[in-house]
Amino acid sequence: MDKAFPSGLAVGIFDHLDEDGPDIARQYEDRLMLAEACDHLGFYAYHLAEHHCTPHGRGPSPNLFLSSVAQRTRRLRVGPLVMLLALYHPLRAFEEICMLDQLSGGRLELGIGRGSLPIELGYFGIGSDAAPNHYAEASEILINALKGGTLSYQGRHFELNSVPLTLRTHQRPHPPTWIATNRPESAGWAAANGMNIACVGPSSSVRRITDAFRAGREHTGEADDQAPFLGLLRMVVIGRSETDARSLAAPAYERWLKSFKFLYDLNSMPTPPNLPLTFDGAIEKELCVVGTAASAGQALLDQLEAAGANYLLCQPAFGNLSLDASLYTATAIQSAIMARVG
Repeated sequence: MDKAFPSGLAVGIFDHLDEDGPDIARQYEDRLMLAEACDHLGFYAYHLAEHHCTPHGRGPSPNLFLSSVAQRTRRLRVGPLVMLLALYHPLRAFEEICMLDQLSGGRLELGIGRGSLPIELGYFGIGSDAAPNHYAEASEILINALKGGTLSYQGRHFELNSVPLTLRTHQRPHPPTWIATNRPESAGWAAANGMNIACVGPSSSVRRITDAFRAGREHTGEADDQAPFLGLLRMVVIGRSETDARSLAAPAYERWLKSFKFLYDLNSMPTPPNLPLTFDGAIEKELCVVGTAASAGQALLDQLEAAGANYLLCQPAFGNLSLDASLYTATAIQSAIMARVG
């Protein structure tokens, strides 16, 4: 790959682009301004989730939005986390990936996955029984397409016969790839295939995943100085005081939680058992880190160490947080963490 992975700690931005009000165009512009600021501050990448038919995600076509991010930034890397391959024809996915990597000058970080909520796939006519095989075939085809040449495949869902691949990615042999996982076995698979991982959950739970990743990596015999990223996701709000930070974060989490639960409530489905249903629960389960630059910065460093992670995926924009609040958090993260470990 064109860009080697650092062995030390790096910091990136994760975003659901969850609804923050009725003005969608203004929210898009706010996020582009946040991305510009993170570019100047030295963040590594901006990762965008893909969701459909829910206020939990206003970026249902992440590559489209990320192409705008790429044009507004110079160094910040960009990527879907994750691109729901079950909803794409893999040939179309490959062509979009090539375009985004070229448009960004080789700054793509490619996340692929099946998605966490089957009802979103169901709206597109992909049932929960078919989704795993659909994703497996699409990912296999995509990985083969990234090797170049012509593409042939015979499967249950796709048939491709000597398709000429006239586009290519900027990064060779292909962009860095990612999966999001909370299972040690998936982490071992990612390590064996040279992928990066993104994890969410208490540090002790994530540690089991990162340990499995490192065990899988040792089995491949790869050198430690080329170790991929082991990402830890945290929603972060930093204020001028502890009280200020909590007063911003508490209503923002409640707004984010309402968006997250939208499809579950609409379809009378139980929410995931590990989802904190209160702001205090989110703090306790380490989903949210809230405080001053000093206190939140130290908490994040401690959680990264406990989790065995080397990449902090900060989510400074969620719920009804204002652009100013998100910019303050991003700037504080730069001074409290990035400047200390850089």
